[in-house]
Amino acid sequence: MKQLPQEYYDLMEEIQACDFVLVELTLYLDTHPYDHQAIQQYNQYAQYSMQLKQVFESKFGPLKQFGNSFSDHNWSWGKAPWPWQV
Repeated sequence: MKQLPQEYYDLMEEIQACDFVLVELTLYLDTHPYDHQAIQQYNQYAQYSMQLKQVFESKFGPLKQFGNSFSDHNWSWGKAPWPWQV
């Protein structure tokens, strides 16, 4: 397998950390649905997660499937290694 640039790994780690925060906030908000500060924090991380994924996809290709990521005109699925392959 070809060597990927360090930026690939850095962005992937940042996406995973951000999404972990979103999972934890989701669980918290399930039991504290009126915590407005947590809702605000959730929305900030959701927006940040989308931005990170857009940056990642613009540099390394699609990250999500089922219509959640756009493809270029060459159908780029399968060209880059899958996240679990690195």
